[in-house]
Amino acid sequence: MIDVIISQIVVIALVILFVISFTLFIRRLLVNSTEKVNQLRQIEKKLDQLIELMEKQNK
Repeated sequence: MIDVIISQIVVIALVILFVISFTLFIRRLLVNSTEKVNQLRQIEKKLDQLIELMEKQNK
C-alpha cells in the first residue's frame, strides 16, 4: 500500500517538474526571439542611416 502511494507521488512530482521545465523552455524561446527581433531592427536602422549618408555623399 505504501509503495503504491510513494510511486504515485513520484509520478505526480515528475509530471509537475515536466510542466514547469516545459513552461520555462517556451518562455526562454519567446524571450530570445524577441531579443533577436529587436537586434535586427536596430541593425536595420543603422543600415538605413548608412545608406542615407552614402547617398548624401554621392550627390
